[in-house]
Amino acid sequence: RVIDHQLDPERTKSAAIELIDDGADVLLVTCDVDFATPAVQEAITRGVLAVAPCIGTDQMGPERFGDQGKLAFSLGNVAQDEGAAMAEYAMEQGWERAATVTDNVIVYFQDVVKAFDARYTELGGEIVARESWTNGDGTIQNVVSALDGTNVDVIATSTAFDDMPALVGGLRSLGNDTPIICGWSCDGNYWLPEGTDNFYVVTYASVFGDDPSDEVKELIAAMEEQEQAPGTGGFVTGAASIDAIAAAIEETGGTEGEALAEAFEGFDGLETISGAISFSEEFHSVFGREYRVMEVQNSKPSFVELRAASSPAEIE
Repeated sequence: RVIDHQLDPERTKSAAIELIDDGADVLLVTCDVDFATPAVQEAITRGVLAVAPCIGTDQMGPERFGDQGKLAFSLGNVAQDEGAAMAEYAMEQGWERAATVTDNVIVYFQDVVKAFDARYTELGGEIVARESWTNGDGTIQNVVSALDGTNVDVIATSTAFDDMPALVGGLRSLGNDTPIICGWSCDGNYWLPEGTDNFYVVTYASVFGDDPSDEVKELIAAMEEQEQAPGTGGFVTGAASIDAIAAAIEETGGTEGEALAEAFEGFDGLETISGAISFSEEFHSVFGREYRVMEVQNSKPSFVELRAASSPAEIE
């Protein structure tokens, strides 16, 4: 069953109550931990597993919800892993001087950049400048000007929404062709300013016909037949959520919440349509998955390579 709660907290809570009272054994919740919280809290206080397809922080678990958070998981990549993969790719390209740009609008954006910073410096890279802003606050052009004044090999960020094309297009309009690397939040071509070059994204899957997995390509084709073509690689985490839930039920022989949670925490390289995934007591969002590194040239994204982080970065 599906209930559209329209991100209203009271509707979210009542939807969760209705579904659980109707016999739901697992709740799939929306991909933002703040908006999902009313449903998650109803689930975990009643012993029901709560799964978000793509929350990208460590908050979907005990970090936010305490001991009961043992029942909360996300099939999104934890930011500590995503940022580490970005940093490791950047260093392999010989990009040894970086500027970071933090969008403070949500924790996921902040944590990806923190993780990039931590792993990059751990590997010997130098962070020359650290800029920040909050999406929509009207200061993005100031950030662009500050970045243009740096002498770096790469600019690392994680952002989305209206300021993303302003950031990228602004730099390129100044003749600044420094490579920019971003996490999944920058996936898709719907936002790309005309002529965008030297832009890199780490994401879940390629939606541009060149994903290395035949299974992913088949799922895209099936969605296109239903006139639901995916716009970014994040679509695959919905299917991966079902893979993980099914594996947990098969392992435990039932749908009791705590047993399913134990199974999830024990997943180490579980094969899903999105690749091998792992969880732990610390991380209830995915780490260890192989990212698709996408390169954008002339505003066209294309698959470059598979890239798994060696380990999640440690951040505060």
